[in-house]
Amino acid sequence: MQHLINVVRGFLMGSADIVPGVSGGTVALVLGIYERLVHNIRTAAGGLALLLRGRLGEARRRFGKVEWPFLVLLVIGIGIALLSLAALIENLLEKEPQATAAAFFGLVAGSITIAWRLVHRWDPGRLAVLAAMAAAAFVLLGLRSDKIAEPVLWMFFGAGVVAIVAMILPGISGSFILLMIGMYEAVLAAVNNRDLAILAVFIAGAVIGLAAFSTLLDRLLRNHHDTMMAALIGLMTGSLRVLWPWPDGTDTARLARPEDWVVPLLTAIVGLLVVLLIGWAGKRVQNSESRIRNPDRAEATRDSDI
Repeated sequence: MQHLINVVRGFLMGSADIVPGVSGGTVALVLGIYERLVHNIRTAAGGLALLLRGRLGEARRRFGKVEWPFLVLLVIGIGIALLSLAALIENLLEKEPQATAAAFFGLVAGSITIAWRLVHRWDPGRLAVLAAMAAAAFVLLGLRSDKIAEPVLWMFFGAGVVAIVAMILPGISGSFILLMIGMYEAVLAAVNNRDLAILAVFIAGAVIGLAAFSTLLDRLLRNHHDTMMAALIGLMTGSLRVLWPWPDGTDTARLARPEDWVVPLLTAIVGLLVVLLIGWAGKRVQNSESRIRNPDRAEATRDSDI
C-alpha cells in the first residue's frame, strides 16, 4: 500500500507538470512531502558528485542514506502521468480553455492556503519577501516567446536543465518555462511520439539541473525555513496570472450569460476543494509514515498525550 501511495503521489506531480502554470513542486508541498523530496534529491546528488570524483566508499555511504523506494516510485508515477495524460491535457486546454484554466486556478489557490499554514511565524520581513516574489513571478510569467520551429538536440538538454529547476519550485511551472523559451510544443511532441533519443537528452539535462539546484534549495529550507516558505508562497501567488481563465479579458455581455462564467467558477471551486482534500489525506498519510519510520518517537508522543 505504501508503494502504491508513492506512485500515486508521483502521478499527481507528473499530472501537474504537464500543465503550463502548475508545478509538480506545488503538489509535493500539498502532499506534505516537499522537504523530504528535496532532501533526498540533494543527498543523491551529493553521492553522484562523489562517485564522479572516484570516491567510491563515500559515495556508497551517501547513496545508502537515500530513500530509494520513495524516489524511484515517485519517478515511476511521474512517468506514468506524462505518458498517459499529455495528450488529454493538451486536448482539454485546446477545447475547454476557460474551464480547465479555472480548475487549475483553484488548485493553486488551495495550495497557497495549505502552504500558508506551514510558516511557523509571520513577520513584516517575510510578508515583504512574499510580496516581492509574487510581483517578480507575475512579471516573469507575463513574458512569452515564439516557439522554436526545429530545435536542435542541445536545446532539449538546456530545456531540461531550466525546466527541472522550475518544476521543483512550487508556483513556477516547468511547462510554462518551456512555453516561455519556445520549447513546450517540441518537448510535448517528443513525449507523445515516444522519441526516446530526444527524451534521453532532455532527462540528462534535467538530472544535472536538479543535482545542482537541490543542494542550495535543501540548505535554504533547513536554515531559513519560514522565509523560504514565504518566498514559495509568493511564487505560487504570482503564478495565478497564467491560470486566469480570461487572460485576454472579456466583455460584460458575455459575462451576463451564466454559461460563460458559472462553469469556470464551479471548476475553480472543485479544484480548490480537491487540493484541500488531498492536503488533508496527505497529512494523515505523512503522519502514518512518520510513525512507521520512527516507532519509538511515535510511542513517546502517545505516552505524553496520555
